[in-house]
Amino acid sequence: MTSTLRLGIPKGSLQDATIQLFARAGFNIYATTRSYFPAIDDPEIECMLIRAQEMARYVADGVLDAGLTGQDWIAEHAAANGAPGSIVPIADLVYAKQSFGKVRWVLAVPEDARYQSPQDLEGATIATELVRVTQAYFSRLRVGVNVEFSWGATEVKPPMLADAIVEVTETGSSLRANRLRVIDTVMESNTQLVANGGALTDPWKRTKVENIALLLRAAIEAQGRVGVMLNVRRADLSAVLALLPALQRPTISPLSDDEWVAINTIIEERTVRDLIPRLKAAHAQGIVEYPLNKIVI
Repeated sequence: MTSTLRLGIPKGSLQDATIQLFARAGFNIYATTRSYFPAIDDPEIECMLIRAQEMARYVADGVLDAGLTGQDWIAEHAAANGAPGSIVPIADLVYAKQSFGKVRWVLAVPEDARYQSPQDLEGATIATELVRVTQAYFSRLRVGVNVEFSWGATEVKPPMLADAIVEVTETGSSLRANRLRVIDTVMESNTQLVANGGALTDPWKRTKVENIALLLRAAIEAQGRVGVMLNVRRADLSAVLALLPALQRPTISPLSDDEWVAINTIIEERTVRDLIPRLKAAHAQGIVEYPLNKIVI
């Protein structure tokens, strides 16, 4: 009988970015709008779509062996339960719905409001989905506020339904569109692969989760980078190497003609358009750029 890892995929804003990341890591996930159990081309994994807000609870309770969710919702779960429970962090995966970066939970107020700092909000009403983390934030600052749970559309609530909000932002465009300004950052967050502590006592499940983490990290590491191969005469090698910012060091291999060597390296994709003409001017030949799916450090 084949062992199975029950894996939670975040449903909602992170869903597409997560499925794309898994594809680069070598796992093809096929989700439909009618099912919460997407197919995956690995018979050892059983996927389930779960809201990121609920993922930590289901992993902690052992309903799922592992799952992907944000540090924000792990912190919210821990604040609600006094501790993260049997949740074990496996990998820090810095990606978001629009970019490969972190998101921020920010304290925002109307542009024309008198509030300039968190301390100015004494006695105010704050609307947010991240209730317990927000309560802990104001408690640390010793500022007394009323924190209310927001079911959505949080940006439209000030000033009539709330004095301020704590909302997640990646680019800040939605806040600006709703005439809100940020006065502080409550926390930064990015996606984490977490596992149930009990599940990790099974050697097969531990190895499976760690292998998934390895491949996901490798896919993120490759994002925005490309490989470049080229040939150069040994006499021109120093000049060409001086142009190449490598991930570690360029790989240099001899060719059948002793006067020539092949160079293989990894560079930032955004630098290629400027680099290739310079390499050509330094007498490099046979320059080939190729995409990367994974880089294992």
